[in-house]
Amino acid sequence: DLSCLNMKNVALTGAILDGANLQKTSLRGANLEKASLQAAILTTPQSGNVTKISTILTKTDLTKANLQIADLTDAKIYWWKVEKNDFSYAIMPDGEIYHPEINQTETLTDNQLTKYTTKQNMTTRKIIKTDKAPDPVGPYNQAIATTGQMLFVSGQIAIDTKINQIVYTNDVSKQTEQVMANLEAILTEAGATWSNVVKTTVFLKNMDDFATVNNVYAKYFDPENAPARACVEVARLPKDVLVEIDCIAVL
Repeated sequence: DLSCLNMKNVALTGAILDGANLQKTSLRGANLEKASLQAAILTTPQSGNVTKISTILTKTDLTKANLQIADLTDAKIYWWKVEKNDFSYAIMPDGEIYHPEINQTETLTDNQLTKYTTKQNMTTRKIIKTDKAPDPVGPYNQAIATTGQMLFVSGQIAIDTKINQIVYTNDVSKQTEQVMANLEAILTEAGATWSNVVKTTVFLKNMDDFATVNNVYAKYFDPENAPARACVEVARLPKDVLVEIDCIAVL
């Protein structure tokens, strides 16, 4: 169990780390040339209230490393070095499962193939980006492709459950914070976090409040993995609030 360790710049050339638990481990700049990470766990499974925190592989040398059926979901891979690697059936950082070429030699055991089959049924999430459509103008992506059980969260407004009343009637920033807190409470109850959200809709009483709402909203999402989003101005919102937000998540 190597979880939560700081292994920055460590030399692990030729190391055998098959099945190692590397959850939350920092491997930034580590040398893993020819290392074996077959079936290694490189991302924290999301369950209950636990936030998914991925392994840092920034600038890591993984030349010829064995990464068969490793879980690389959302791993931080900026400037990593990969060459002649075996990614057979690994879950890649974008959530896609890597399938070897048909005539590639297989070395997986029956037990490992069973684990692979299980992983194949996991939720996957892929960010869709194209230069043939406009770039996002806020903390969201053009589209999200995903599989899994869907959670539809009703629109939330700035009601504080402690007093069961609308709060901050003239402060759109504070109302947005309350809305996000209400959404988070529902996501948590469903066993989800913000990273599960794939689509949001923001309803504004006044589009002039867009920038203010956006600043609060941006605190909850990493721009690179933010969900798709729509934002509209409406004539009136329930209880005359200034903002309402709903969301769709995939569990």
